[in-house]
Amino acid sequence: MSIKLSKFVKSVSLLSVLAIVIAGCGTKPAPAPAPDANAGKKPAETTTAANSLEQIKKAGKIRVGLMGTYAPYNFLNDKHEIDGFDADVAKAVAKRLGVQVEFITGEFSGLIEGLQKDKYDALVSQVTITEDRKKTMDFSTPYVKNAVNVIVKSDNTTIQKLEDFKGKKIGVGLGTNDEKYLRDVAMPKVGTFEIATYNDVITSLKDLNVGRIDATINNVFAIKPLVEKNQFKVKAVGDPIKEDFAGIAIRKNNPELLDAINKALAEMKTDGTFKEIFQKWFGVDPNF
Repeated sequence: MSIKLSKFVKSVSLLSVLAIVIAGCGTKPAPAPAPDANAGKKPAETTTAANSLEQIKKAGKIRVGLMGTYAPYNFLNDKHEIDGFDADVAKAVAKRLGVQVEFITGEFSGLIEGLQKDKYDALVSQVTITEDRKKTMDFSTPYVKNAVNVIVKSDNTTIQKLEDFKGKKIGVGLGTNDEKYLRDVAMPKVGTFEIATYNDVITSLKDLNVGRIDATINNVFAIKPLVEKNQFKVKAVGDPIKEDFAGIAIRKNNPELLDAINKALAEMKTDGTFKEIFQKWFGVDPNF
């Protein structure tokens, strides 16, 4: 090996050793992570979501979900405002909570899902209180009792009662307790019949009026204004097939909001507000 080459190899070796030493000196152990101040605590959203009443009061409004197509319970009036029995009940409750009402309309089949997804704070849309629904939401004390009748064309002679549904085509609101009743109670009892579902009452009555369906089931209070306005040739037959109670529905585990709503409803019944609202829309005293 030449002297020049020997010097070059030595130089390279020396530089390599220096690089390793420098790299070693520059490497420090990673600092230990700082302790998590929130360890063991519930997420912030869990704490705030636990008290919907506080959030509602802070916002100054309660978001109420309803159909807006179910007169006289809830509908758009001539001024394109939400009106009706449910609307007046919601306004009176909100007043006692010290907030305003923001009405948000939607098809009944989507209201319950919307409540779970926090689109609404409460549902005031003739939501029937059932054991199944109690598993996923909480209800106020009942604010109305509804009797459900069989509705047929005025010239009908073949359907007079529930047992006459066998082999017929029966209309009902999609996602309603009435639909569940037809499938789970009526059909096993009377035999097979076809069920046609609707997103609103007016369309089912139109189909009944022209003979596309043989009958429907509904609350007589609910269909009366629609029948009169549209001059449908339909009628209720027989005794009520069932009676239901409706309540204000909210998400589960909100005891403060539930207590406040129940207190408001109790006050309305005591001071005459509820009776006034009931007579305004139905012409009779409260039915329970």
